[in-house]
Amino acid sequence: MKLKKTKKVRKMRGTRLHGYAAKKHKGSGTRGGVGMAGTGKRGDQKKGMVTKMFGEYFGKKGHTSKGTKRDKSKIMNVGMIEKNLHTMIKKGTAKKEKEGIIINLKGYTILADGIIKEKVIINAKKVSKSAEQKIINAGGKVIVKESDEEKQ
Repeated sequence: MKLKKTKKVRKMRGTRLHGYAAKKHKGSGTRGGVGMAGTGKRGDQKKGMVTKMFGEYFGKKGHTSKGTKRDKSKIMNVGMIEKNLHTMIKKGTAKKEKEGIIINLKGYTILADGIIKEKVIINAKKVSKSAEQKIINAGGKVIVKESDEEKQ
């Protein structure tokens, strides 16, 4: 049987939590947010800092109607083909033959940015006229296969 009971006030004397246990009343208080917090709709107090650091953070850029579709076709330039030729051979997208290096780029559109020196034979979806001219001048060939969509 306990004769003298210690009061709660005496127990809480050294903790400085005043009855609020773990984290609820020990938070950051009035220090504000961290990083980009508070830059939303009513973030006037941070607009100066945000526009200085990030430029075009606020607002919308351009408009498109719902009917407009972005061009999602894969594009490769002639210069990139020349640059990545050895890795293409290692990966198996290109093969060395007697006629030249045969490259299979069926889903790609070939554009003329860059220079090509190797003799290549390219299978592609589309090729620009200037890219085709560059490939032919290097001693290569271009094979374009029409897809089912283009035939209709």
